Amino acid sequence: MRTENAQNSPRTSRTTPRTRTIVVWTVVALVGASGWAVLALARGENVSAAWMVAAALGSYAIGYRFYAKFIAYKVLKVDRNRATPAERLNNGIDFHPTDRRVLLGHHFAAIAGAGPLVGPVLAAQMGYLPGTIWIVAGVIFAGAVQDMVVLFFSTRRDGRSLGQMAREEIGPFGGAAALLAAFAIMIILLGVLALVVVNALAESPWGTFSIAMTVPIALLMGFYLRVLRPGRVTEVSLIGVALLLLALVAGRWVAESSWADTFTLAPSTLVVWLVAYGFIASILPVWMLLAPRDYLSTFMKIGTILLLALGVVFALPTLKMDAVTDFATRGDGPVFAGSLFPFVFITIACGALSGFHALISSGTTPKMIQKETQVRLIGYGSMLMESSVAVMALVAASVIDPGLYFAMNAPAGVIGDTVQNASQVVGSWGYQISPQALAEAARQVEESSLLSRTGGAPTLAVGVSEIFAQVTGDGMRAFWYHFAIMFEALFILTALDAGTRVGRFMLQDTLGNVYKPFRNVSWKPGLVITSGIVCGLWGYFLWVGVHEPLGGINQLFPIFGISNQLLAAVALAVCTTLLVKSGRLKWAWITGVPLAWDATVTLTASWQKVFSSDPRVGFFQQREVYQDGIDAGKVLPPAKSMDDMHTIVTNSTVDGVLSAVLALLVVVVIVDAARVCVRHVRRPALSTLSEARYVESKIVAPAGLFPTREEKEEAHDAVGAGQGG
Repeated sequence: MRTENAQNSPRTSRTTPRTRTIVVWTVVALVGASGWAVLALARGENVSAAWMVAAALGSYAIGYRFYAKFIAYKVLKVDRNRATPAERLNNGIDFHPTDRRVLLGHHFAAIAGAGPLVGPVLAAQMGYLPGTIWIVAGVIFAGAVQDMVVLFFSTRRDGRSLGQMAREEIGPFGGAAALLAAFAIMIILLGVLALVVVNALAESPWGTFSIAMTVPIALLMGFYLRVLRPGRVTEVSLIGVALLLLALVAGRWVAESSWADTFTLAPSTLVVWLVAYGFIASILPVWMLLAPRDYLSTFMKIGTILLLALGVVFALPTLKMDAVTDFATRGDGPVFAGSLFPFVFITIACGALSGFHALISSGTTPKMIQKETQVRLIGYGSMLMESSVAVMALVAASVIDPGLYFAMNAPAGVIGDTVQNASQVVGSWGYQISPQALAEAARQVEESSLLSRTGGAPTLAVGVSEIFAQVTGDGMRAFWYHFAIMFEALFILTALDAGTRVGRFMLQDTLGNVYKPFRNVSWKPGLVITSGIVCGLWGYFLWVGVHEPLGGINQLFPIFGISNQLLAAVALAVCTTLLVKSGRLKWAWITGVPLAWDATVTLTASWQKVFSSDPRVGFFQQREVYQDGIDAGKVLPPAKSMDDMHTIVTNSTVDGVLSAVLALLVVVVIVDAARVCVRHVRRPALSTLSEARYVESKIVAPAGLFPTREEKEEAHDAVGAGQGG
């Protein structure tokens, strides 16, 4: 009997963990499925926002555990023994092996800009269900896949930028189109991100002080990890979080003290500081400021989102927005014009799929990643984290009164500037809210008015305050509102500094095709020159936009969403081409299917924005309407003068032309990529890959956030042998 038990015991020990795993993932699947069932089937009933959170988190967990692992190890075949460019080219400036926890924080902070915060809020106009479906399904099968695959292929190519990879792998024609499109779109994205930060911090001493303090804190953390206590990530994390919390609390003290005027900055002053910060952050060594600051901000980002999720679970707020509104089919919504397809996907943007992420995944991150096996955690995992932010933003927009939502997000030219007019107009859309309720909502958050607070950020802040107030009481509602406004500024600023550095890499790669020294991205004259050009470009558009309400970056704001999704099409086209050329033809559908969907959606939107006969949608039709107004001597809203009328005509013309040009460039990239793929299938011998040479890695580091037992043993053995990372 003892012999039989001895023989069976190993089998039992192997079976028990497997059984436990099956049970755990079955429960996760049931939780997610239950959330989806309630969201999809409930009609005319009160639905708790907790079901939305359950559906999202259950889906994320399954996507990361199974789909992401399948892609990383079966499709990409990540190699833990292959040295990354951070190890091979380590120079302490741009290439620097960075602990996966710090790099996860940097990458998440860099990709998580304005999109996941404001896009879902605006998309709530269509109802909470379409947005939820796209945010969750889009990130699992498209957005996170794109980020991980781009990161992998860039890592294999010494951290090459997306445009340069397109040039080397697709060819000079499609590559030139990709380089031009990517850089132009990058400048637009940086300008828009900077404008949102300026709007959030202008006249806000609390936010300005708290965010300013993150710079010296980050410098301290960088030197602590590099010089004082190398490798002590836990220690520096505790120090950084403690100092960050102190800065947040002190920010409110400053706002209520005699120092308030010092940190109350005008928009034009903020522009100067932002441009200066962007320039400095893009040329300093990554370990000194960029990586630790992004890592630090991640604690606040993730901490706030986790608190928001816990607040939803604790307070169980009801989703007050309809599952699907009438605006979804009519296409005449006051927040943005256009039907559900394609504009809800364009509006949500970064929360599900973002071309901007591909620039980060082929910019700073591949130059800092320690092991190829970490692309799943950093590429796929970070995107799931961003998508969770988008879900919480959609929750925040959906738990407030729909009447208040539309009063906040409809332009003043539509609802007027009084609560009486706003109440009547919103009521005509089927959403009743009294003038007294509109005035009370503003009073509760200590604002003079909430009417026409467009852009999504104020609505998110009201939603956050609504959820937290149900936990802490109404007395804290104003605090949570202003905390959320400051949180959004910090959230977005971290994408600006990393984006500027990536813009520098892109310009260096492009100029390197003409003058070879620029190919060395750490060549000091080159990095200073290109950083100055990038900051000068987005800084110019920002400066004009701050001083002219209809000029500068405001002129380009309407094409922000479309340009971002067009860039995603470029990234997916490059990924598909690389999968085919690297012998992974049978797996090309992994990026090919998202490419087909994104191209269909985005090119449809581009066509409508250029050729639609509805002046609220089509740029050229809008131009014609306002030109007719000028000819008739009439001033049409939102213009307030004849000069504004001429500016709108110019803006509509520029936006229409840019939309057409960017769409054409992307079509060129896709067609050229298809040509290369077909040629490779027919004659593989003609294809070449620009992968860097294989070098065996000497760094020992875990693949995931938490090391496995085998990884701990490997690290222990490496320390004993005098190795490690």
